[in-house]
Amino acid sequence: MIFIGTGTTITFGTSGYSAEILDVTPPDGSRESINTSHMGTTGAHTFTPAKLVDWGGFSFDAHFDPAETPLITLAAETVTIAFPNSASTSWAFSGFCTGYAPTDPIEDKATIAITVKVSGEVTIT
Repeated sequence: MIFIGTGTTITFGTSGYSAEILDVTPPDGSRESINTSHMGTTGAHTFTPAKLVDWGGFSFDAHFDPAETPLITLAAETVTIAFPNSASTSWAFSGFCTGYAPTDPIEDKATIAITVKVSGEVTIT
């Protein structure tokens, strides 16, 4: 099954920030592994997964609007990424902007690269 991203949207719950999205890199989760090896372990180290997941962050590129309030100045808020697949899946989480990089080139469209840190769980519906 393939998935085409055209139609994906991002909603910021409190600020109402909106933009014409060009591409999205969804949150990338990771968690630590705990070494459970001991003096009686033979052959290779053994591990168990840590209980807490770090969802890292997500990023997106959009058309830049200099009249918009910069996300980098705002508090954490609920962010929802809605994917236009057949099941209308969405990912929701608390997040705050950690990277805000507009570009205004000569004779081309102005764009912005935004990075958001995920705080807590990602809820997939």
